[in-house]
Amino acid sequence: MVDKDGFTIAEAVARCGLPESTLRYWERIGLVRPIERDESSRHRRYSHDDVATLETLANLRAVGLSIEDMRTYLAGARRGDEAAGEQRVLFEVHARRLADELNALELRRRYLDLKVQYWSAREVGDLDKAADVAEELGPLIRRINPKDTV
Repeated sequence: MVDKDGFTIAEAVARCGLPESTLRYWERIGLVRPIERDESSRHRRYSHDDVATLETLANLRAVGLSIEDMRTYLAGARRGDEAAGEQRVLFEVHARRLADELNALELRRRYLDLKVQYWSAREVGDLDKAADVAEELGPLIRRINPKDTV
């Protein structure tokens, strides 16, 4: 039986901040359970629990968790404290992944800064400065794009 006090898809969208297409997609792929339908209109009616789950998933999506990690999280959440260690590991792994991405982005940003310095020096005819900067570029690009050593 559909909860008459539940939420329409528009209301669920307003609560969780996700587009309707995402809610429908997550239902279609089984990330969220099938949503009850109003008997007369056949429109989706989201329960309070459904919306709470969508809000949680929106938060997980906002920090970049994959669909599979979200599935893992929901399965662990259903198990409660029994899964606390697994939940902790899930977030530790994701935090390390983000730290690695930040480090990679910082290297790329540093490379671009050096390229600006290089071309600025060339623009004003300071070839000595350009050569000094060029010497920094080689080691940096090898850190960004390491060659296979096999």
